[in-house]
Amino acid sequence: MATTAVSDSEKFILFELINTTYGVRSSLVTRLEMVENVTPVPNSPPSLEGIVLSRGRIIPAINLRARFGFAKVPYDLRTRLIVVESGGRTVGLIVDAARDFITIPGEDIKPPPESIANLSADYLEGIATLNGRVVFILRLDEILKTTAEVPSSAAKVS
Repeated sequence: MATTAVSDSEKFILFELINTTYGVRSSLVTRLEMVENVTPVPNSPPSLEGIVLSRGRIIPAINLRARFGFAKVPYDLRTRLIVVESGGRTVGLIVDAARDFITIPGEDIKPPPESIANLSADYLEGIATLNGRVVFILRLDEILKTTAEVPSSAAKVS
């Protein structure tokens, strides 16, 4: 399993899915938004919730609950769209709640344990413990690379 090097400390956006905290590098996040007006796409896989119009661009919206194999739930006031850019693609990630913007020292991010390596290691860069809270650090490029339903770029609306 290849790992991405973590510098001395990096900033992460923390978010929740099913009472579990995940982190994605803030350098990949362009903005956080409330989830509004998701337009379903016919014949799309379950994790592609649809498309959204965000700042004049049509962006695919991936429901991370469905992407990770969990049941979808209705949106509420805490539900957020995390707009990310990775590998030349702009994608919205629908999450239960966006929690914090935090710096995590590189030495605090440990590789996933062998016991879950075969289950989730492709998506996990590492695991950090912050104030007694476990945080799964996501390897965003792997999540999007294995998401066949994500178009290669967002369309611009005039």
